[in-house]
Amino acid sequence: MSIKNKPSTRVSLSDLPDLLTIREVASLLRVSPLTIKRWGKKGKLPAIRINSRGDRRYKKEVVTRLLGVSEES
Repeated sequence: MSIKNKPSTRVSLSDLPDLLTIREVASLLRVSPLTIKRWGKKGKLPAIRINSRGDRRYKKEVVTRLLGVSEES
């Protein structure tokens, strides 16, 4: 079994969309997508449900606040 190395890229907070997917949030916070879902159930990271499947999206402001980063407008 081989491990694929992903190139390390820096992401600017201003480049992020206003609504983030579970995978995007998990990547930013360096946790698993399952952890993000659990935090949502506990109210730590509220999700917005979209479409008929109920996909989760997370507001960028909430995620940056969780990171302890403030956005300058």
